[in-house]
Amino acid sequence: MDLEIVAEGLRFPEGPVAMPDGSVIVVEIAAGRVTRVRPDGSTETVAEPGGGPNGLAMGPDGRLWCCNNGGFAWVERNGFLAPHGQPDDYSGGRIEAIDLATGAVEVMYQDGDNGSRLRGPNDLVFDAHGGFYFTDHGKTRPRERDVTGLFYAKANGSHIAEVVHPLENPNGVGLSPDGRTVYVAETYTCRLWAFPVEAPGVLGAGRPLFSPGGYTFFDSLGVEAGGNICVATIGEPGISVVSPEGALVEKVATPDIFTTNICWGGEGMTTAWITLSGSGKLARAHWTRPGLRLAHQAG
Repeated sequence: MDLEIVAEGLRFPEGPVAMPDGSVIVVEIAAGRVTRVRPDGSTETVAEPGGGPNGLAMGPDGRLWCCNNGGFAWVERNGFLAPHGQPDDYSGGRIEAIDLATGAVEVMYQDGDNGSRLRGPNDLVFDAHGGFYFTDHGKTRPRERDVTGLFYAKANGSHIAEVVHPLENPNGVGLSPDGRTVYVAETYTCRLWAFPVEAPGVLGAGRPLFSPGGYTFFDSLGVEAGGNICVATIGEPGISVVSPEGALVEKVATPDIFTTNICWGGEGMTTAWITLSGSGKLARAHWTRPGLRLAHQAG
């Protein structure tokens, strides 16, 4: 697969959202901002929520919803930027909604339903019922790590519930094309889980679907229109394409050890946008199979 670098100089981009005008909106986690990348590679700031904006998705209210992890500490070596634990200025995890016209940021959730505070919300996906699933990746400190899970919340700010606990630093989350399965990728175990959806925000017992060998970690994920799950893979970098049955369909190699996200847009949903976060790049490629058009994603 040939990757075309569209934008460079981004500060750990993640959470790409393909827009109908051909632009892509990403977060720059290390800069605390949300950025639009135009087809010609030019950039403009959409919003500056601070902290650590992470996953993004368009919501049913026309706003851009953001998982804010509260910020990371960072290390930079050999031209690569990498997150490194909880920073001294950690501002707390939250779910935010961003007005694309004005850049106004509204905090929608900071607390779970069990009296706990959100620690490091990471990624989210909306269903067809006005709600969304999101992972809380938690925070890592020198000798301890948060125990977190998967949440379901409504886009009107009225409901939040932890639907799976515990998970080991959950990261990517996605829905099957029929909306009947939620997929969750754990980072450090490098395990992909599948949970049956019994009702909106109600999940049955999960099953481990896939885990690769080698020195690898999972980041975010996207789902193809045909049902394959495409998991951004760190360490031995690339996109691991996994069938709904749990078989590895293919591994698409990429040049950045911190390959973190994939989304689709364009004609036929065959333009893949991939974040090469460590080197600060957004790449574009033709994908041989169409990606799934997400709920509330404009055509």
